[in-house]
Amino acid sequence: MKPDANHLLFVMDIAGTLVFAVEGATAAMRANLDLLGLTVLAFDTALGGRIIRDVFIGDTPPASLRDGRYSAVASTGGAVVFFSHQFVQGLLGTLVMVLDAAGLALFAIAGTQKALVSGLHPFVPILLGTITGVGGSTVCDVLLAQVPGVLRADVYAKAALAGSAVMIGCCKLRWPRTSAALIGGAVCFLLRVISV
Repeated sequence: MKPDANHLLFVMDIAGTLVFAVEGATAAMRANLDLLGLTVLAFDTALGGRIIRDVFIGDTPPASLRDGRYSAVASTGGAVVFFSHQFVQGLLGTLVMVLDAAGLALFAIAGTQKALVSGLHPFVPILLGTITGVGGSTVCDVLLAQVPGVLRADVYAKAALAGSAVMIGCCKLRWPRTSAALIGGAVCFLLRVISV
């Protein structure tokens, strides 16, 4: 990929990390957790899926823990919610749903891409892409003693799974990896937005 494309993916990855951190921190506020609980949920929601994926493929310590920018962004998202909860609560709704769908698509495709680079069987990158996209919210739900949203009727994990599968299918058809990623990401994003 060109350096500009790598920079754009990094910016989108950081933006997705911030959105998921805000979602985790907002869930903590709804559950009346203290600052420590809020920080833990923000961090786990933002980085949990990537950490699980990296452990599964043997990339340890996980990349999101080696690069301090991810932890800083997750902590910042938690702090923003803690200090301006009323304002952030007003933003929730359509805007955050769209950003969440975009983050889900980005994380699912990035997870699929990283697993593909590791040379794993094509079925495994589909699963790891899905885990990357939904792992953080699943960990958040478990910590809040709730049945994870991905196990309910919500089209969340299915959207990530479909996007990852479409990307793998396009790669198998020998489409350029960037085009395959864009198409897979678009499928995931649209499925999530339409389902909501």
